[in-house]
Amino acid sequence: RLPGHEAPADAAPSPLPAETALPSSAPGAAGSGTPTLAHPFRGSPALAWGDGADAIELPRAEAVGGLGADDVALALRRTKDFLIATNLDPAVLQGAQPTAAMALLDPKQPGTLPRLRRSLSDPDRDHDPLNLVTRFDPAEVRPAGGTVKVRGHMTFAAGQPGQVRVHADYTFVYPLVRAGAGADDDAPVARTVVRRELTMNLVDPVRWKATPGKLAIERYSSDTYNNECDVHDGYAHPVFPGTGPTGAPATGAAVDPYDRSRSLEGRKPDGCGVVTRT
Repeated sequence: RLPGHEAPADAAPSPLPAETALPSSAPGAAGSGTPTLAHPFRGSPALAWGDGADAIELPRAEAVGGLGADDVALALRRTKDFLIATNLDPAVLQGAQPTAAMALLDPKQPGTLPRLRRSLSDPDRDHDPLNLVTRFDPAEVRPAGGTVKVRGHMTFAAGQPGQVRVHADYTFVYPLVRAGAGADDDAPVARTVVRRELTMNLVDPVRWKATPGKLAIERYSSDTYNNECDVHDGYAHPVFPGTGPTGAPATGAAVDPYDRSRSLEGRKPDGCGVVTRT
C-alpha cells in the first residue's frame, strides 16, 4: 500500500501463517462493509483465513505410542478426511447424509454410529447431528459461493499402548443466501460460524478390539454461531441481516465466534447466547 492511499475495502489481506496452537486473543477488527455474493467475507477476520480443505494442514507424523510413523500419518489423514466429510462436503452442507464420514468410523466402537444415525434420521435436543456434522436446510438457504473459510490446527500424542490420539480444533465460516435468491449481488448474505474440537483414536487392532484403519471418537465439542436458538431439526438456521431470530430468545452471554483463544472442552454450558459479529 502506498503512503496516503487506502487499500480497497475488498482487497485480500495477507494470508495468516499456519496456526500451531491456540492464539492468545481474538482477532481484531477486520474492516467494515456488508457481505455480498461477490464478497461474502467482507468485514470478517476469515477473509485472511485459508480456503476449505487446503486450510487443514497436517503436522509431520512421527512414531508414537507403539505405532509407527505410517500409522500416525494414516490417523492424521483420516481425521482430516472426517473433518472434510462433516464440514466441507457440498452435498452434506446442503442436507445430504454424511456417508463418507460414517465410513471412516469404527463400527466396533459401541454407540457412536448408531447414535449418529439416530440423530440424522430423527433429530431432537438430545440427538442433534449438528454436534458432529454441519448441515443447512436446502429449502431455506444455499451457499453464497463455493468457499468456506477455515482456521485451526491438529496435533497428536500417544494414548494407551498401541494408540495414537489426534486432536483437531477448527473453525469454519459459511456464507449463505436464502434458497430463492438469484444471482443479484444485493441479495442479503448471512454468515454462520461453526467451531469444532474432537479427539480421534487410531488403535492397533492386534492389541485392541478394533477395525484396522478405522477411527474411534474419544470426545467432541462444538459451538454454532448465528444459528436460531432451540431448533433441533438437524439443520443450522442462520439469521439474516435486517431480520430478527424466530426461534427461542437468546439467554446466554454475548460471544465472539472468531475468538479461538480458549478451548471448548471442559466449559460449562451457558445457554444460547448472542454473537458480537459474524
